[in-house]
Amino acid sequence: MSTLIELAVTPEQADQRLDHYLVSMLPDTSRARLQRLIAEGQVVVEGREARANLHLRAGDRIAVTLPDAAPATMTAEAIPLDVLYEDQDLIVINKPAGMVVHPAAGHASGTLVNALLHHVTDLSGIGGEERPGIVHRLDRGTSGVMVVAKNDRTHRELTRQFQAREVEKEYVALVWGVVHAGRRIDAAIGRDPAQRQKMTARAKHARHAVTRITRAIHLPGLTLCQVAILTGRTHQIRVHLAEIGHPIVGDSTYGGVHRRVSADIKAVQRLERPFLHAAKLVFQHPADGRRVECVAPLPPELVSVLQDLPGLDEPDEEEQPEEEAQ
Repeated sequence: MSTLIELAVTPEQADQRLDHYLVSMLPDTSRARLQRLIAEGQVVVEGREARANLHLRAGDRIAVTLPDAAPATMTAEAIPLDVLYEDQDLIVINKPAGMVVHPAAGHASGTLVNALLHHVTDLSGIGGEERPGIVHRLDRGTSGVMVVAKNDRTHRELTRQFQAREVEKEYVALVWGVVHAGRRIDAAIGRDPAQRQKMTARAKHARHAVTRITRAIHLPGLTLCQVAILTGRTHQIRVHLAEIGHPIVGDSTYGGVHRRVSADIKAVQRLERPFLHAAKLVFQHPADGRRVECVAPLPPELVSVLQDLPGLDEPDEEEQPEEEAQ
């Protein structure tokens, strides 16, 4: 069995390479799998098989045949998991920083998927052999709440909720400089053409993304932020905060590591990861529609840094009317 997906290239999407276009349009399918589908002739442009580097034209019609996923065949590993909630349909875990979500180049083992395969015997196969049950992701250096589907029905419904922006996602971030509550960053994000491992708000081919600062505590030279995202683009919070001149502390990819800091905030130099934590996830349970709210406390390494910073006894700033980031 297989699923046929039909797409049409808009004028704004013209001149993209086929593989890049498919990655942006089918975010739940891995780049590696899309490359395999193209090589196997499962992707047709205007009725003809096409190469990955084909540059698309406005109006091109693309048909993608997705074979049904086979059960996961990866190795289960006895890696401890911090389970926040679990039932017969899904599992919610508190992912530690440093753990990759699914296997990729350079990370064939030790991933969240390897751990899940040990803990859960009936993961959804809809994500493919490399991503069983995975509905959404967190960056390797980001800790916090993730929901994983145990069956295909749950996987499809959770995916729908994420795509429809019905899922509430709240993060905690420590950033450089002064950011006020109510700040809204509305800037499309795409792959950096010069550095493919990075994302940028200046990409030619980008997707809409919105980030909001809902609360803020001002420290010497820093702001502890509560962040809500309406979309879920790769590296979204990290890119958006760097774009407005307030990169996340400890984020070496987007300018958040400072070699020289004042003595009162020396604690931030202990960070070996970005100070970004997915603190809360709220969704409707696919089985009965009830509201599920899962909260993950800040991990010890982030709490330790905060305890050594001055000013945290000050009241937090209330959310103000939103302002657009230019």
